[in-house]
Amino acid sequence: MFRISVILFAASVVLGGQNARAAASGKIVKVLPTLIDREGRHALAPSLYQRDAYQEHLRQSPQLRSGLRFDVQWKARETGALKLRVEMRGGHEQEQTTLVAEQPVKAPRLFRKWSTIEVRGKEYRNFGDLLAWRATLWDGDRIVAEQKSFLW
Repeated sequence: MFRISVILFAASVVLGGQNARAAASGKIVKVLPTLIDREGRHALAPSLYQRDAYQEHLRQSPQLRSGLRFDVQWKARETGALKLRVEMRGGHEQEQTTLVAEQPVKAPRLFRKWSTIEVRGKEYRNFGDLLAWRATLWDGDRIVAEQKSFLW
Protein backbone atom coordinates (compact mmCIF):
# COMPACT_ATOMS: atom_id res chain seq x y z
CA MET A 1 0.00 0.00 0.00
CA PHE A 2 2.84 2.40 0.86
CA ARG A 3 4.57 1.68 -2.48
CA ILE A 4 1.43 2.49 -4.42
CA SER A 5 1.06 5.79 -2.57
CA VAL A 6 4.68 6.72 -3.32
CA ILE A 7 4.30 5.80 -7.00
CA LEU A 8 1.09 7.83 -7.33
CA PHE A 9 2.68 10.80 -5.59
CA ALA A 10 5.75 10.65 -7.83
CA ALA A 11 3.58 10.39 -10.96
CA SER A 12 1.52 13.43 -9.91
CA VAL A 13 4.68 15.46 -9.29
CA VAL A 14 6.14 14.53 -12.70
CA LEU A 15 2.90 15.17 -14.61
CA GLY A 16 2.19 18.38 -12.70
CA GLY A 17 5.70 19.64 -13.45
CA GLN A 18 5.23 18.99 -17.17
CA ASN A 19 1.99 20.98 -17.21
CA ALA A 20 3.64 23.87 -15.39
CA ARG A 21 6.51 23.90 -17.88
CA ALA A 22 4.12 23.89 -20.85
CA ALA A 23 2.23 26.87 -19.44
CA ALA A 24 5.43 28.86 -18.84
CA SER A 25 6.58 29.13 -22.44
CA GLY A 26 8.37 32.48 -22.36
CA LYS A 27 10.31 34.83 -20.17
CA ILE A 28 11.53 38.41 -20.24
CA VAL A 29 14.93 38.21 -18.61
CA LYS A 30 16.05 41.84 -18.56
CA VAL A 31 14.85 45.28 -19.70
CA LEU A 32 17.33 48.15 -20.06
CA PRO A 33 15.71 51.55 -20.72
CA THR A 34 18.25 54.13 -21.87
CA LEU A 35 18.19 57.65 -23.27
CA ILE A 36 19.46 58.35 -26.79
CA ASP A 37 21.39 61.46 -27.83
CA ARG A 38 20.93 63.37 -31.11
CA GLU A 39 23.39 61.07 -32.89
CA GLY A 40 21.52 57.92 -31.83
CA ARG A 41 24.03 56.88 -29.15
CA HIS A 42 23.19 55.62 -25.68
CA ALA A 43 26.87 55.39 -24.64
CA LEU A 44 30.16 56.90 -25.78
CA ALA A 45 32.20 53.73 -25.24
CA PRO A 46 31.42 50.01 -24.80
CA SER A 47 32.15 50.10 -21.06
CA LEU A 48 29.33 49.81 -18.51
CA TYR A 49 30.87 52.63 -16.49
CA GLN A 50 30.93 54.90 -19.56
CA ARG A 51 27.32 54.00 -20.39
CA ASP A 52 26.12 54.82 -16.88
CA ALA A 53 28.09 58.08 -16.82
CA TYR A 54 26.72 59.13 -20.22
CA GLN A 55 23.17 58.24 -19.18
CA GLU A 56 23.54 60.51 -16.13
CA HIS A 57 24.85 63.27 -18.40
CA LEU A 58 21.81 62.87 -20.68
CA ARG A 59 19.43 62.94 -17.70
CA GLN A 60 21.00 66.23 -16.57
CA SER A 61 20.95 67.72 -20.11
CA PRO A 62 17.50 67.29 -21.69
CA GLN A 63 18.48 69.39 -24.73
CA LEU A 64 20.90 66.63 -25.81
CA ARG A 65 18.26 63.87 -25.82
CA SER A 66 16.45 62.67 -28.92
CA GLY A 67 14.71 59.52 -27.74
CA LEU A 68 14.36 56.42 -25.60
CA ARG A 69 15.73 52.96 -26.26
CA PHE A 70 14.57 49.74 -24.62
CA ASP A 71 16.88 46.74 -24.92
CA VAL A 72 14.89 43.65 -23.94
CA GLN A 73 16.41 40.22 -23.36
CA TRP A 74 13.81 37.47 -23.75
CA LYS A 75 13.27 33.84 -24.61
CA ALA A 76 10.26 31.86 -25.81
CA ARG A 77 9.37 28.47 -27.23
CA GLU A 78 6.40 29.68 -29.23
CA THR A 79 6.58 29.53 -33.01
CA GLY A 80 3.52 31.65 -33.72
CA ALA A 81 3.29 35.39 -34.35
CA LEU A 82 5.32 36.80 -31.46
CA LYS A 83 5.46 40.50 -30.70
CA LEU A 84 7.29 42.51 -28.09
CA ARG A 85 5.42 45.45 -26.57
CA VAL A 86 6.70 48.20 -24.27
CA GLU A 87 4.15 50.39 -22.51
CA MET A 88 5.45 53.63 -21.01
CA ARG A 89 4.17 56.20 -18.56
CA GLY A 90 5.78 59.62 -18.52
CA GLY A 91 5.04 63.28 -18.44
CA HIS A 92 5.84 66.95 -18.78
CA GLU A 93 5.69 68.90 -15.50
CA GLN A 94 2.07 68.29 -14.34
CA GLU A 95 0.81 66.47 -17.46
CA GLN A 96 0.88 62.65 -17.55
CA THR A 97 1.43 60.82 -20.84
CA THR A 98 1.34 57.22 -22.02
CA LEU A 99 2.91 55.56 -25.03
CA VAL A 100 2.94 52.03 -26.46
CA ALA A 101 5.60 50.74 -28.86
CA GLU A 102 5.66 47.23 -30.28
CA GLN A 103 7.36 45.17 -32.93
CA PRO A 104 7.13 41.62 -34.27
CA VAL A 105 9.93 39.28 -33.18
CA LYS A 106 11.04 35.73 -33.98
CA ALA A 107 11.76 33.17 -31.29
CA PRO A 108 15.44 32.25 -30.92
CA ARG A 109 16.38 28.68 -31.76
CA LEU A 110 18.43 27.83 -28.69
CA PHE A 111 19.14 30.71 -26.35
CA ARG A 112 17.89 34.10 -25.23
CA LYS A 113 17.56 36.98 -27.63
CA TRP A 114 17.96 40.75 -27.36
CA SER A 115 15.50 43.03 -29.15
CA THR A 116 15.51 46.82 -29.29
CA ILE A 117 12.54 49.18 -29.36
CA GLU A 118 13.18 52.90 -29.88
CA VAL A 119 10.97 55.96 -29.47
CA ARG A 120 12.35 59.06 -31.20
CA GLY A 121 11.45 62.39 -32.74
CA LYS A 122 8.10 64.06 -32.23
CA GLU A 123 6.69 61.01 -30.46
CA TYR A 124 9.45 61.23 -27.83
CA ARG A 125 9.15 65.03 -27.42
CA ASN A 126 5.40 64.71 -26.83
CA PHE A 127 5.96 61.88 -24.34
CA GLY A 128 8.31 63.68 -21.92
CA ASP A 129 10.35 62.02 -19.17
CA LEU A 130 9.98 58.28 -18.53
CA LEU A 131 8.45 57.44 -15.14
CA ALA A 132 7.46 53.76 -15.47
CA TRP A 133 7.40 50.97 -18.06
CA ARG A 134 6.06 47.48 -18.69
CA ALA A 135 7.49 45.07 -21.27
CA THR A 136 5.36 42.16 -22.47
CA LEU A 137 5.89 39.33 -24.94
CA TRP A 138 2.77 38.28 -26.84
CA ASP A 139 1.91 35.14 -28.78
CA GLY A 140 -1.09 36.24 -30.81
CA ASP A 141 -3.53 37.69 -28.27
CA ARG A 142 -1.99 35.95 -25.22
CA ILE A 143 0.68 37.42 -22.93
CA VAL A 144 3.54 34.91 -22.67
CA ALA A 145 5.89 36.95 -20.45
CA GLU A 146 5.97 40.26 -18.58
CA GLN A 147 8.40 42.46 -16.69
CA LYS A 148 7.63 45.88 -15.29
CA SER A 149 9.38 48.69 -13.49
CA PHE A 150 8.92 49.28 -9.78
CA LEU A 151 6.55 52.23 -10.30
CA TRP A 152 4.25 50.48 -12.77
